[in-house]
Amino acid sequence: MRSVVFVAPFFLTTTLRFVKAAAALPGVRLGLISQDPLDKLPADIRALVAAHEQVEDAIDPASILTGMEALDHKIGPAERLLGTLEELQVPLGDVRDRLGIPGMGAEAGMNFRDKARMKTVLRAAGLPTARHQLAGSAEEALAFARSSGFPLVVKPPAGSGARSTFRVENEQDLLASLRALPPTPERPTLLEEFVVGDEYSFDSIVLDGRLAWYSINHYYPTPLEVLREPWIQWCVMLPREVDDPRYEPIRSVAARALPALGLQTGLSHMEWFRRADGSIAVSEVGARPPGAQFTTLISYAHDFDLYAAWARLMVFDEFKSRPRPYAAGAAYLRGQGKGKVREVRGLGEVARELGDLVVESRLPKAGQPQSGSYEGEGYIIVRHPQTSVVEEALQRIVKTVRVGLG
Repeated sequence: MRSVVFVAPFFLTTTLRFVKAAAALPGVRLGLISQDPLDKLPADIRALVAAHEQVEDAIDPASILTGMEALDHKIGPAERLLGTLEELQVPLGDVRDRLGIPGMGAEAGMNFRDKARMKTVLRAAGLPTARHQLAGSAEEALAFARSSGFPLVVKPPAGSGARSTFRVENEQDLLASLRALPPTPERPTLLEEFVVGDEYSFDSIVLDGRLAWYSINHYYPTPLEVLREPWIQWCVMLPREVDDPRYEPIRSVAARALPALGLQTGLSHMEWFRRADGSIAVSEVGARPPGAQFTTLISYAHDFDLYAAWARLMVFDEFKSRPRPYAAGAAYLRGQGKGKVREVRGLGEVARELGDLVVESRLPKAGQPQSGSYEGEGYIIVRHPQTSVVEEALQRIVKTVRVGLG
């Protein structure tokens, strides 16, 4: 039996799908570390977990080590240490380094977590990224802005996805942003050129330093635009033609970028742009499974369970590549207004029109609190062998369904 520890600070729905996949692996004793108490764990997963330790701060390496020492007496020394949250990757790397556990260490984790450092590594490897500056003062930020021009993107260097990310159009906007969150050498601000173009993600499996499998996903509209306009219902679409020659530039870049950043084995999530002239630029990369239902979407497009495949990859260093027999997509239903869900219009019409194209959904319900997340109050996932059918279905959903808040 192989002893494996999974760190899940809170029992979030998506996190628990990964926990269950790891716990269900044959020949595995799974120990679980969390801040949430064991009685919050669903009974079906609790039955699969060999041991549990509750700690005060499951993001803190010292707390994780305390939990692992306790689990050592119950399931034996851990041979693998797992976790899916962006914020966990450096702490997990630190603990792996201290205990000699195989997997990504803290230095490689910082290459992914610190987005300024990530871009520096990629540029040093000759790979295309947006121009950037890590500013420890307002003066440094203004100097970069005046040399690079506007618009610019302002974000925390250890952000995740598009959260806490803003577009500034001019010096006045930048000054307002700097007054709201003044940069310091201890808490710097990352500034980037605003790349104009279509935005995609490149989700991939790296095995022993080699790109073993990947998925291409299109965003409609871009995540930054979604954050700026909280009423926009957005989509992500996975074309069936994942091997299309137009994706060769990002395949080539990713195959070099991920090992350069230090990922030897794992599932990664890369955000990238294609400019109007056809050139590409990497925005940022995470060394962890993607969020926003992407793992579920990829599972539908490839007709296999990516949650289970990720667990087997991370525990046994095994992965079997799968073809992509379907296109798939998700429409994210975001409420208009503020408050709780008051009404949802258009669901019946969409259900009649799309029928079996819908393979999964989480629909908003009256009285449901506003999510506060860019994912919105619910989603609808569709799948079909033809990409054009999925595209049309997604557009029909976002034009027809309206979620009213109040």
